[in-house]
Amino acid sequence: PNRKECKMRITLSRAASIIVLSAAVSSSSVGAADANPVPYPQGYRDWHHVKSMVINPGHGLYDAFGGIHHLYANKAAMGGYKTGKWADGAVIVFDLLEAKSADNAVVEGSRKVVGVMHRDARKYAATGGWGYEGFKGDSSTERAVGANALTACHQCHIAQKGAGFVFSKARP
Repeated sequence: PNRKECKMRITLSRAASIIVLSAAVSSSSVGAADANPVPYPQGYRDWHHVKSMVINPGHGLYDAFGGIHHLYANKAAMGGYKTGKWADGAVIVFDLLEAKSADNAVVEGSRKVVGVMHRDARKYAATGGWGYEGFKGDSSTERAVGANALTACHQCHIAQKGAGFVFSKARP
């Protein structure tokens, strides 16, 4: 992503306190070059719900991230939200669904992507200790980021180095 896109994402994160996985809706797929694939977060909807938000048409990130966002964190990630120190095994999930409007209500549509940040300082040293992945739609195997995590995701997350590379904040 270019510098303008990164600044826009940083502004969004500060205003809305969401996690941004910049390539979650990319059309690329993972290849054999990804030696440390991020695992699909089985059962993540039973984890702690961090927050939700909606990006509507007209927002600068609507094309890539328009829809309903739910953020989930496993127990280790909740420890990171509380202390600012992210232990190996922390997993944050960015569940992005279409936003459908009907009868003066906004409801969830189809899932667009399940974005994942998985903490393992040794395995993902090149990306600040975080592995990034986006699983397309309802698939637990079809990947959108793969070996492109450094340029597709981490490049923007570098701006949050002081927060452990995490954009989101847990809602009080």
